[in-house]
Amino acid sequence: MANLPLFIKYILTLILGATPIIELRYAAIISQYAFGLSPLPAFICGLIGNIIPVYFIVKYIKPLFNFFGRWKPFKIIIDWASEKATKKIAENERLQNYTAIGLLLFVAVPIPTTGAWVGSLIANFLDMPPKKAVPPIVLGTIIAGIITISANGGIQYLLS
Repeated sequence: MANLPLFIKYILTLILGATPIIELRYAAIISQYAFGLSPLPAFICGLIGNIIPVYFIVKYIKPLFNFFGRWKPFKIIIDWASEKATKKIAENERLQNYTAIGLLLFVAVPIPTTGAWVGSLIANFLDMPPKKAVPPIVLGTIIAGIITISANGGIQYLLS
C-alpha cells in the first residue's frame, strides 16, 4: 500500500477518520504504518475526516431515531439511552452549566467509544445546539489525536 499515489493515501486516511470507532486516533496511526505518511499529514487528514460527520450527527440524528423508534426493539434502546443521558443533567443545575466541558473531556479521552461519534450522539440526546456542541467535540478530538500520536511516537522510540 506504500506505493499508492499520495492523494489516494490522504483520501483513505480521511475515510478512516470518518469511520466510527477508528476515528482520528487510529486513522493517523494506521496511515503512518500502512501508507507511510508522516504524522502531521496523517493527523490533519484523519482530523478532517473525523470532524465531517460531527455536525450532521448533532443536528440530524433525531429524525433517524424517530424513524427507527417506530419499531419496539429500537424504541426500547433509544428511550433507555436518551433517558440515561438527560436524567442526570436535568437533575443537577451545575451539570447543565458544564455540559460543554464534560463533552470535551469525554471526547478527549483516547479510548474506544469516547470519540467524536459518541460525543455527537450524547450532544444530540442532551439537545445541545450544534453551535454549542461542535466546538468542544472538535477540541476533544484534537486533544485525543495529539495524545494518541504522541504515545505512538513514544512507543516507537522505546522499541527502536
